[in-house]
Amino acid sequence: MPKLLPSLAGLAMAFTASAALAHHSFAVFFDQDKVQKVTGVAQDFRFANPHGTLTLLVKGKNGEAETWKAETNSPSILLRRGWKKDSIKVGETITIEGWMARDGSHYMRMMKASRGDGSVIGIPIEADRYRSVADQK
Repeated sequence: MPKLLPSLAGLAMAFTASAALAHHSFAVFFDQDKVQKVTGVAQDFRFANPHGTLTLLVKGKNGEAETWKAETNSPSILLRRGWKKDSIKVGETITIEGWMARDGSHYMRMMKASRGDGSVIGIPIEADRYRSVADQK
């Protein structure tokens, strides 16, 4: 039994470290200076940890359908911001606004979502949230 305790402690530390590394910084993936707005038809809305996701089918500049994906906050934060797991329904026209992915893909960190009639879903994130104090002066 005495030899088992250090092994279990080491195993617990390894799992804790890998979980901490799995969470990423906003600035690694998203560009705070590139905000874009797109409108499309909801294909999927996942109200799940660690971040919710919304997938839209968007009509591209050339008329071809493009798949866009937006990352949201965790469900606990979304709930505090007025969202519910059924806030967006598949087939609904949605406009999203957010910070674009640094890699140029059709992926963003969502700041705001609104319905086809213009009504805002939940409480939007302020655009200045991720700017440094020096940038805000």
